[in-house]
Amino acid sequence: MSMKLVILLGDGMADHPIEALDGKTPLEAAETPNMDRIARSGRGGLATNVPTGMPPGSDVANLSVMGYDPRKYYSGRAPLEAAAMGVGLKKDDVAFRCNLVNIDLEKRLMVDYSAGHISSEEGHELIASLQKAQPETRLYPGVSYRNLLVQDENDGLAANCTPPHDITGQPIDGHLPKGEGSTALREMMLSSVPVLAEHPVNLRRAREGKRPANMIWLWGQGKAPSMPRFREMWGIEGAVISAVDLLKGMGVYAGLEVIDVPGATGVLDTNYEGKVAACLEALDRVDFVYLHVEAPDEMSHDGLLDKKIEAIRRFDARVVGPVLAGLEKSGFDWRVLVLPDHPTPIALRTHTAEPVPFAMTGSGIEPDGVAAFSEREAARGGYGKVEGWRLMGMMVEVG
Repeated sequence: MSMKLVILLGDGMADHPIEALDGKTPLEAAETPNMDRIARSGRGGLATNVPTGMPPGSDVANLSVMGYDPRKYYSGRAPLEAAAMGVGLKKDDVAFRCNLVNIDLEKRLMVDYSAGHISSEEGHELIASLQKAQPETRLYPGVSYRNLLVQDENDGLAANCTPPHDITGQPIDGHLPKGEGSTALREMMLSSVPVLAEHPVNLRRAREGKRPANMIWLWGQGKAPSMPRFREMWGIEGAVISAVDLLKGMGVYAGLEVIDVPGATGVLDTNYEGKVAACLEALDRVDFVYLHVEAPDEMSHDGLLDKKIEAIRRFDARVVGPVLAGLEKSGFDWRVLVLPDHPTPIALRTHTAEPVPFAMTGSGIEPDGVAAFSEREAARGGYGKVEGWRLMGMMVEVG
């Protein structure tokens, strides 16, 4: 009988102690009986998913958790999203993430990296208008505020570009692209302002009290990565389930089955039950599923403490618990790993590179005496501190 392996990842769940929570972290404050059960029945520790000197993005961190050493295989965020969108990259093409953002144009401040989590339909209209205004560009609409620009012949590859979620509430002028190839990028970003200003989508959003998407923001550039197939590395077939193109693109390059779940939004109202059903169904045909939930990270970027705690609670109650219940009824031998990819501290509203808690339970895993799933408890875990890209091997090879 084959072993079934499941990774349940709550993006950005880890955090710092918060005074308003009497010194607890959101993980400690949230109701998480199912993650606590994994911690009590299994073994855990702290995983460094972002190698020293690398950017603490979900791209680097999830690549680690999927079993790929980012120091060998990371080439940028946008190429991964391009793969998910079916956008082929030639050898010298450079893909950029193209956010639709909301800027305070008078004060020149980054107000919202997601333009109020603009809908995909609205975003598609805006990207189409920008493409028409700049026919020499190659723009591709994506999900919500997440879109794509592709440049030819290494254009802009060496530029220093800042993720917009890192500078919420800050002046944009010091964070526009810098360095080699940056002039054209800045010009594209600034020239988007007049095109978007009078667009019917934005005028309607303003009337409805929503934030207009009044500028594009380019970042996360890179070329197509070269990475081995997941099956070549671990000898098993797998699948990935996520609302976001970044994770889907990793799945494409890794040769995993990419499962689209209707109603998977990447925010608090995502289709948790649909993701669980897809996961359990996939385990009838593959031996590994990577199930990713974005909501805790998005609530952290928005600085919404209560909603982050609620996102963690929903992940535990509506994903972790049902997946465990399904595995227990399946008749298979199984192992489950639960963790975040990186911390997204509410106080900072952006990612950090600190180690994150993880816990693994299932066949062949001896308990280590840890009482709950949290940052502090994981520090006592039996696995100690590990490099995140080694977790996949630990799951496969536990004896």
